[in-house]
Amino acid sequence: MTNSFNEIRLKVRSVIKRITGSVNEDLEQEVFLKAIEHKEHYEEEGKLIAWLKMIAQNTAKDMFKSSYFRNSAVTGDLETIQIEDKNKSALDVQLQKERQKIILKAVDSLPIKMRDVIYLYEFEELSYEETALKLGISVGTVKSRLFNAREILSQKLSHLKGE
Repeated sequence: MTNSFNEIRLKVRSVIKRITGSVNEDLEQEVFLKAIEHKEHYEEEGKLIAWLKMIAQNTAKDMFKSSYFRNSAVTGDLETIQIEDKNKSALDVQLQKERQKIILKAVDSLPIKMRDVIYLYEFEELSYEETALKLGISVGTVKSRLFNAREILSQKLSHLKGE
């Protein structure tokens, strides 16, 4: 394996932080447990890190869908929030998480072809070329789908622009 475990852990952490807005060691552990439980689904010709990043992405998104998260967000249980930035209040952190939840829901509502491009390019930070290669499409198609997806998201999320 070319990547050390620490490098892989940091990449998984990065995906989780990008989606949730904070470092969450419980989610990191869950990613590796899921990888162990489903190791038979890993295809040797793929890159291990890409497979783990996809598990991390799905695990982080699942957190937003969990009843515990929804209930704590609805009831305003601010004690469950970990504050990383001392300048941010618990309310600011909660509002940021709510905003991220709205954005993820909008991304999830995109047609699958656009959603895949957005996740790979924006969340996994792959280049146009890497995204095209991973999806088996041309770079021009990646750019077109990104443009169209951003247009749709801009319309769906226009109410957030003033925040």
